[in-house]
Amino acid sequence: MNIETYILAIDQSTSGTKTLLVNRQGEVIARYSLEHKQYYPRPGWVEHDPLEIYHNVLIAAKGVLEKAGLSPSSLAAVTITNQRETALIWDRTTGLPVYNAIVWQCQRTAEVCAQLKDDGYEDMIRSKTGLMLDPYFSAAKFKWILEHAPHAPQLLAEGRLLAGTIDSWLLWKLTGGQIHATDYSNASRTSLFNIHTLAWDMDLCNIFGVPSSLLPEVKASDALYGYTQEAQLWDEQVAISGIIGDSQGALYGHRCFETGDAKATYGTGTSVLMNIGSQPVQGGEGLVTTIAWGASGKVTYALEAVIRTTGDSIKWTRDNLGLFSSFEEMQAMVTELQDNEGVYLVPAFVGLGAPYWNPSARAAILGMTRGSGKAHIVRAALESIGYQVRDAVEFIREQSGVPLTSLRTDGGASSNSWLMQFQADILGTHVTRSTCAELSAMGSVYLGGLGVGYWPDPSIVTGNTSDQNLYEHYTPSMDEVSRQRLYTGWQNAVQMVIRSEQPHTPSSPIN
Repeated sequence: MNIETYILAIDQSTSGTKTLLVNRQGEVIARYSLEHKQYYPRPGWVEHDPLEIYHNVLIAAKGVLEKAGLSPSSLAAVTITNQRETALIWDRTTGLPVYNAIVWQCQRTAEVCAQLKDDGYEDMIRSKTGLMLDPYFSAAKFKWILEHAPHAPQLLAEGRLLAGTIDSWLLWKLTGGQIHATDYSNASRTSLFNIHTLAWDMDLCNIFGVPSSLLPEVKASDALYGYTQEAQLWDEQVAISGIIGDSQGALYGHRCFETGDAKATYGTGTSVLMNIGSQPVQGGEGLVTTIAWGASGKVTYALEAVIRTTGDSIKWTRDNLGLFSSFEEMQAMVTELQDNEGVYLVPAFVGLGAPYWNPSARAAILGMTRGSGKAHIVRAALESIGYQVRDAVEFIREQSGVPLTSLRTDGGASSNSWLMQFQADILGTHVTRSTCAELSAMGSVYLGGLGVGYWPDPSIVTGNTSDQNLYEHYTPSMDEVSRQRLYTGWQNAVQMVIRSEQPHTPSSPIN
């Protein structure tokens, strides 16, 4: 008798860790999730505890099996999708990080990047990596840790250090320190990987002061990476395949396999990503060219506009301001207003992403009157997501010359029907929302399943995306005059924030 097997996906995001169990029909049969703490040691600095993240991964992996009443022997593979540019360095001897993981949002390396720009390196870095020179990406974070973490120079001299993004850390830990590797999608976000030669670039490593010996082996996203060897997890060895950065994972999960296919993933920030095919295309200022995935023996590229803060602004209004306690309450608040009444929130808590790329900008609420209340602020926070996605879509259209007839969406905030309708209205185009909230994880599941032969027939992955059971469709209903009035108000608010930007305060090393 054949025993049903499943794939366990680890979805390690900026705010927490989720595990999913997926069957051969591509159905999620169980979920388990945990949040982890966000550390803000100084203004503009953001950190995570890598040990807490790994501990949560172990709890969530065991928990989802227990929830489903299954044993590890029922698993065909473990897959990983992850927050991308977050960087850490650890001691290969002790298995301990030398410093907290520096999160992709963190701005502590802004001065390093500014100095490298002044030294004339930006064009070379962009031509090799497809990325602008910005603290968002991993290389400057590695540099900072090597220069400021206690004992890092000594451990480096002794050959004990390894560097990587969160996927590499989890893979190394899960394989008992046997495998130090990453996939093309994550490597392409470090500013150290040449997307043309598909290798770590020695010139870039020298510029950032990151020895290539610290960096992981780079493999295809659908490769077999190794097997679990973690006594705290389970005794069985389970294959690990299907590693991909979260935004690229969502692109794959949406089955955006054709040039011009695009999606937006609404998380802490939002990534608007478009498949551009088998050859990299240089994006304009404010866009990045990235590797979407390596699969089936070939590499696919994408053009991306990155928005730094979207879902996190909703979390801010709830947790920091205490304006609502549940998302049902939030929904009622925003719908009770007929209009934003001129109130805008520009959520530049960690600077502005595409198309502005201004790391020094800071958040502001504008346009309030004596009659403004908490509902106006909450609605402004929710609307700011739609405005920023329109900014990104307009910029991709302009730079790529490819018109977007619709936008596919996923991620936490996409479950808000009010936001999805507003998104369609402010874009003036159709929005197609996946009813599966975990598209990033599903992308890794599809890749890993194909990689280990779980689906010998790839049709389940390459199937028809128009399945009405998998998607909800939103059609614009706002008139053009209202659309332009609201969007013009947003653009004016952003310009006011940029013009009022304060001089950057230099950061200092840790003691």
